[in-house]
Amino acid sequence: MFDELTLYSHWNHFFYKPDEVLSSVCNAPKDQSGIYIIYKLQKNGVELIYIGSSGRLLANGKIKHREGGLFDRLVNGKQFGAARRNSWSRKMQQDKIAAIDVNWYVTYNDEVKHNPVDVEAILRKKFFDLYGRLPVWNKRLG
Repeated sequence: MFDELTLYSHWNHFFYKPDEVLSSVCNAPKDQSGIYIIYKLQKNGVELIYIGSSGRLLANGKIKHREGGLFDRLVNGKQFGAARRNSWSRKMQQDKIAAIDVNWYVTYNDEVKHNPVDVEAILRKKFFDLYGRLPVWNKRLG
């Protein structure tokens, strides 16, 4: 769906179940910025449910990494009114989601210098154009 992601050679993913400790399964880098895409895994298939980012470009053209990088954004960033290390498990149980597959991509490093916020916006817009809505865990287009 997102051909743009082939530009990023530093990427990986991890699975998370509601009964696991998020910080134990998260393999995202603690010193880099980028985007992440979350898919829910259920008996009836796989569905993209969230697109997010960590890090931003400053006025001088340098990247401002979140302290703790993508890892910290995924584990300690707030969503659904609490840190994800707590809120994802509750939300997954509420929505009867067996597991999620969190895919992350470093969009700013020595090889490529793409602002994570811009990449996130492009992917959300592309999803919106394809489906006429945002992923279910996203609240806004940009």
